[in-house]
Amino acid sequence: MTAFFALLTSLMWGLADFGGGLLTRRTPALTVVVVSQGIAAVVLGVIVVATGGWSEAGPRLWFAFAAGLVGPVALLCFYQALALGPMGVVSPLATLSVAVPVGVGLVLGERPGLFQAVGSAVAVTGVVLAGGPQLRGTAVQRRTIWMTLVAAVGFGTVFALIAEASTTVTGLFLALFVQRVTDVAVGGAALVVSVRRGGAALPEGGFPWDALPALAFVGLADVAANGTYAMATRSGPVTVAAVLASLYPVVTALAARGFLSERLRGIQTAGAGLALLGTLLLATG
Repeated sequence: MTAFFALLTSLMWGLADFGGGLLTRRTPALTVVVVSQGIAAVVLGVIVVATGGWSEAGPRLWFAFAAGLVGPVALLCFYQALALGPMGVVSPLATLSVAVPVGVGLVLGERPGLFQAVGSAVAVTGVVLAGGPQLRGTAVQRRTIWMTLVAAVGFGTVFALIAEASTTVTGLFLALFVQRVTDVAVGGAALVVSVRRGGAALPEGGFPWDALPALAFVGLADVAANGTYAMATRSGPVTVAAVLASLYPVVTALAARGFLSERLRGIQTAGAGLALLGTLLLATG
């Protein structure tokens, strides 16, 4: 079940990133984050009340709170890096986030078998190549590299924290709710600061009501991915779950190919193939 939940995580994260990328073309990134996560928080709040999740409150919720603090910072750094540098460099480099949960798993005593070790290496290589790494062209600013690395560490830290935030399904709903409320609070504060400094909170035409379903999808897909990732780490090795969940850039690239008719470069096609091979090795290991 680890492979199933982890691959489901990569699917939903990949689609959420694709949708979020489209939305930020006409709506400020901070607004996309706050609104999408706000919708997810409302839905989770209803679920927590309906399932009696409040009874699961305990010290583990601090992990969810910490994930909520780190997540928006990582996302904003990632968007800033995308704005400063070529996506062909930023996107593959961000997949280094997998090193954090894998490192945590190794520290906790997990030791992957031969097939899992080889599969992990092949899958991560495939994900990097699927991002279409820009091997030639304009030099990348040092600030872009640092922002991307901060985002990668942040994403990986969220992976590790959310895996420790609960031990039951109802507790997971509560943990995800706490995480999303914190996301909205941090993102909202950043949005207020941005507006006071002259930034825009809304596009020129006002609030994009027609994009509300897409915003809801992005927020709910993201929170669902966090949930399935927690389930994946609970049913098997973190080292395997983290690598399989990191396949989301492949999903984003394929979504762009399917919905926007963007042509995949040869290196991206090869990367997708390697990612699939790595997945099979991990699943059989």
